[in-house]
Amino acid sequence: MSTSRSSNASTTALPMRPCVGVVLFNRDGHVWMGKHRPKWATGNAAIAAGSETVWQLPQGGIEPMEPSREAAFRELWEETGVTNATLIGEIPTWLTYHLPPELMGIALKGRYAGHRLRWYAMRFDGPDSEIDITPKGGASKPEFEEWRWVPLQEVPSLAIGYRRPVYEEVAREFARFGSPAAMAVAAE
Repeated sequence: MSTSRSSNASTTALPMRPCVGVVLFNRDGHVWMGKHRPKWATGNAAIAAGSETVWQLPQGGIEPMEPSREAAFRELWEETGVTNATLIGEIPTWLTYHLPPELMGIALKGRYAGHRLRWYAMRFDGPDSEIDITPKGGASKPEFEEWRWVPLQEVPSLAIGYRRPVYEEVAREFARFGSPAAMAVAAE
């Protein structure tokens, strides 16, 4: 079974941000990924290190007293517009990644050392036309500039380096959902 892991063993005075992550599978067993340009990458080539745009899975913070499953559905809606999704799996432990030293105090509004995430697998039950990446939930700008469906095994290679070990573990844990046959069984 999965254990809590960290992509960087360093410690910091900044706390870890409690979050959820969602792996949204379509009927073909492919995974939804969104591309965005983080504020820290704009105009800072030394920090961006070639990562002007970042592909990632839907994820976001857990509100105080909010159950993590509810946060997963809320974040999925806020970032993708998806409401037709069914929970099909979860990783029962927290997975963490730390920001690299060059992003400490810059990324995550300078308030966190990284993310501590609960991960959920969901089956997308709607049509692609349901996906809407315009701002929702009080956000002033969209989280993502564009999106696409990708095979699960490609997810870690598309992720920014410091997230890659967590994305690799998520891909291993949810590999059983990454095919059309698995999605057909999950729909039953």
